[in-house]
Amino acid sequence: MGFEPPQRLVRTLGETYGDAVAAEWLGKLPELAGSAVEHASLDVERVMAPGGRSSLVVLVRRADGSAAALKIAPEAARPDLERDALAHWDGWGAVRLLAAPEDGSLLLERLHSEQSLRSLPEAKALLEAAGTVRKLWVEPPAGHGFESVAERTARQATAMEPYRSGAETGALTAAALEARAELVAHSPETLLLHGNFRQGKVLAGDRAPWLAVGPEPLVGERAYDLARLVRDRVEDLVAASAGASAARRRVNKLADSLELDRERLRGWTLFRAVESGTRALTAGRRQDAELLLEFAGWL
Repeated sequence: MGFEPPQRLVRTLGETYGDAVAAEWLGKLPELAGSAVEHASLDVERVMAPGGRSSLVVLVRRADGSAAALKIAPEAARPDLERDALAHWDGWGAVRLLAAPEDGSLLLERLHSEQSLRSLPEAKALLEAAGTVRKLWVEPPAGHGFESVAERTARQATAMEPYRSGAETGALTAAALEARAELVAHSPETLLLHGNFRQGKVLAGDRAPWLAVGPEPLVGERAYDLARLVRDRVEDLVAASAGASAARRRVNKLADSLELDRERLRGWTLFRAVESGTRALTAGRRQDAELLLEFAGWL
């Protein structure tokens, strides 16, 4: 069968790595996918669509007939780090890694991709999300190659600098950068983090009700990892008449439920929202940027 990449993957890779780099990898994708399937003796069912934003996911069957999912990502997305994190968690709170061939693909346990936490009412989704993410916060393996929160956010801060002088973005960007500088000056812990944890990254499973997928692992404090979850369903918050107060309550509720410092969670939520907002502006996604920056302004 063909391995046609979903349009969401094509668009996001172009925004993230540039059209030339994305086009080069996408051109090789059919060969990469075909080779991975052949080497692992897999039977292909279908390509998941709309699928992920940084990888091709193919639903397959192993030689023994068991269901699995084959994930193929560009080297720039560091699938080796995802492999290492999943191997360390070994199915505890996260999708189980079944095999990691030398070609860089990942063979994963099959989850119910059509059912994420976003399918639940908001209060229930946040409760289940908190219960899932706390399982992932463990000591990293010895000799790991994961970058730190300080390292990742330093690159992001550099990309944000031009927006410090913008008429619409200047004050928020300055506040976000100042918050980051204060937060990284003293980090209270160094734990393995998911890196991109949100409701859409938690899928229904068979051996456990909910399991995390798609980590962009790094090491640092838990408040950083929780910050992306705070703004889930941001479009609903912005549309609500009491969105600002609801956002602040969510920060406090999540911080308290997971025994985190409220101000550190607020600071990381501000930084990550502004970083995503300015990145959306750079990519020309103005509507997304406006939602994110309005949310950030409430904090």
